[in-house]
Amino acid sequence: MKASELRKLTNEELSKKTVELEKELFNLKFQLHTGRLENTAKVNAIRKQISQVKTILSEKQA
Repeated sequence: MKASELRKLTNEELSKKTVELEKELFNLKFQLHTGRLENTAKVNAIRKQISQVKTILSEKQA
């Protein structure tokens, strides 16, 4: 999701998006450590998305 699309969301929607991404990151890390994850680059991509959402959320609150 692009940053411009994220800026259109409300604070509540951004919070929900953060929770969803953190759950997905947990599942990916679990798969990584059990040896079932094939695309390891996806972990970094999800971490980047989480940071984007949190940054936009803090911008809106300020």
